Amino acid sequence: MKIVVALAVFASLLTAAPKKSTTYYADVEPILMERCQACHRSGEIGPMPLMNFEQVRPWAKAIKNSVSTRKMPPWFAEAGVGHFKNDRSMTPEEIATIGAWVDSGAPAGDAKQKRAAKEFVEGWNIPKPDFVIGMQKPFPVPANSKIDYQYVVLPTGFTEDKWINMVEARPSDRSVVHHAVIFIRDPKSKWLREAQPYVPFVPDRKGSDRRLDVGGGGNEILHTYTPGNLPDVWKPNQAKLIPAGADLVMQMHYTSNKTDAEDLTRIGLVLAKQEPEQRIMTLIAGNDNFVIPPGAADHKVTGGITFPNDATLLTFFPHMHLRGKAFEYYLVDGDKTEPMLKVNHYDFNWQLTYQLEKPLEMKRGMKIQIVGVFDNSPNNRFNPDPKAEVKWGEQSWEEMAYGFFDIAVDARYDRRSWFMRKPLPPKAE
Repeated sequence: MKIVVALAVFASLLTAAPKKSTTYYADVEPILMERCQACHRSGEIGPMPLMNFEQVRPWAKAIKNSVSTRKMPPWFAEAGVGHFKNDRSMTPEEIATIGAWVDSGAPAGDAKQKRAAKEFVEGWNIPKPDFVIGMQKPFPVPANSKIDYQYVVLPTGFTEDKWINMVEARPSDRSVVHHAVIFIRDPKSKWLREAQPYVPFVPDRKGSDRRLDVGGGGNEILHTYTPGNLPDVWKPNQAKLIPAGADLVMQMHYTSNKTDAEDLTRIGLVLAKQEPEQRIMTLIAGNDNFVIPPGAADHKVTGGITFPNDATLLTFFPHMHLRGKAFEYYLVDGDKTEPMLKVNHYDFNWQLTYQLEKPLEMKRGMKIQIVGVFDNSPNNRFNPDPKAEVKWGEQSWEEMAYGFFDIAVDARYDRRSWFMRKPLPPKAE
């Protein structure tokens, strides 16, 4: 009897003990600073700023709903397949904390627990650029119009080689920019020499119904902008090279809205602080020869690339259009195949780069295989036309199946010598 009474008293004490309340300053602010504020601040892609309690409190219930359903932060990699250092997804504990805070009335708590604000460079997600290069005049995007890819040649004026450690492209109107690919046009390249600097240009198709220019004429990719993606930031000993005398060429894919708009895209460059040991190159495993039947709900398109030389694999960046449903990368090593990334719910409006937590050493002869899955059925609410037979094309109502990825190689390589398996030149003493 005494034991029963003692247990009852102990239980009542536990029940009566005050529970720790969940507050904004103590519990929620650190989560938002880490997971949300890079996008939810003035001038960025987030529709409203979430930089302080006054800005967050009116959106408390909406935030709870978005994080509990994992709509936010945007992250689409299947858990357990690969580990990524830029994983934006919230932990179950973080989601529970936000839920508890909202359920308790979203209190502010003790303002003395407020953290020091994160420092951002206004207008950029990178440190203050060493160089800003961009369009000189806004490009008009008329309402409800079809717009060909526009190419804008941007002279750098560089009289010596520049190693770039960080790069960011920033459209002035993200709502009409489907993507922007920035190429480094080699001084010896003949690609788009007929285009005038700074003047948007559409190359002649030369009688073909397919664009012949989307690959950049064999020139290297410096950076790709897509909605919701982040700048390219490499390790201090890694960089991309812009040779002396090279131009940048922006490939702009504009998609019109219901109202007239205009865009002025800029590119910010941060120089490497030291001579890099590794050169970063962006490559593609893809397929541009496919047909998606009308009404097909799970049509697979495959592609691949075999490594001609050793390299270190750093990132993945899947790219499809409105019928994109899922995207996968596989490592093929002899008779062994294993998944490296699975995006089960591809989102055209949030095209993300996935940065490997542990870079993968790729040996000559290894292969990256990609699988893109397309939903051309009426069940796809983004589908422009379920009755259409869909082929490769640059417009959003057509399709692409491209698996971009970044590799790091010895800085003495260039793209041509790496693909040709040429021996490395001797190191300078």
